[in-house]
Amino acid sequence: MAGPDFAAVPRRSIEGISAVLLPVTADGSIDWDGFAAHVARTAAAGIVPAVNMDTGYVHCLDGATRRRVLEMAREVIGPAVAGDLVAGACVVDEAGAQFDHRGYLAECEPILAAGATPVLFPSYGLNAGSDADTMTRIGTLAARLPSFIGFELSTAFHPAGRILSLAAFSDLLHLPNCRGAKHSSLSRTLEWERLALRDRERPEFHLYTGNDLAIDMVRFGSDWLLGLSTAAPAEFATRDAWLLAGDLRFHELDDALQALGSFTFRTPVPAYKHSMAQVLKSRGWIECDDPFPGCARRPDSDREILSTILERIDAAAGA
Repeated sequence: MAGPDFAAVPRRSIEGISAVLLPVTADGSIDWDGFAAHVARTAAAGIVPAVNMDTGYVHCLDGATRRRVLEMAREVIGPAVAGDLVAGACVVDEAGAQFDHRGYLAECEPILAAGATPVLFPSYGLNAGSDADTMTRIGTLAARLPSFIGFELSTAFHPAGRILSLAAFSDLLHLPNCRGAKHSSLSRTLEWERLALRDRERPEFHLYTGNDLAIDMVRFGSDWLLGLSTAAPAEFATRDAWLLAGDLRFHELDDALQALGSFTFRTPVPAYKHSMAQVLKSRGWIECDDPFPGCARRPDSDREILSTILERIDAAAGA
């Protein structure tokens, strides 16, 4: 099927946002020290931390815990600077639920108060019905927000996710206070179509790839908001700097990071969060590599394979 003819964009500056893992302890409670250290590690690498996202088990947390996550991230990063923190605005509901616009605005309020940018995390109520229904609801929220990031999420990640039609994405693109959108369809074709539309109609709009199976989409004009990057924030920053500089080492480091993505984002995709915990523990960054209680697990045998991939990443990064 014919589609947009996309060529790589040389020496482009990339905006990287990393969805930070929320680690747990052996008894299933949140490892707050490990979380704070990883937010600091991410920011120190020059990568914008995103908290209360899928990688942060946001749909498993109650409102008080989501607020504590946000407050801790702000405390770690320091006084707010525009664009230095992103956070998911998540309403947890069930199939058949009505759209809870008050719930979304209540979730956005502390995010905005913290000087962060909200990401409208999918819910059943937000995405029920047609694309037009979803866009009407997003428009209702947009009218009350100074700035936000949209979110297309494949049901491979979460059953309440939705990938918009290209026409509906165009409507999102033209909401003036929508600064960008995370696109997590895991499809290059759909992302290329959005890039072509963005380039024609609103070039300043940020399309954040959420395709952990094709992280080189940054070569074609995407920025990124990835869960995979929580395993290697400094290496992602190095990769992006090499692309901007036209340094050919970009390609080998990108290949090595992609090897990690291809392995950790295999089916069942939600188990990638356990893989990320396994990586962080192997790097000595957290003490326990269990997933959040009740969430999907990977086999213990993955640890040996992950170690081999990390050695490849370190070699490509010159560590």
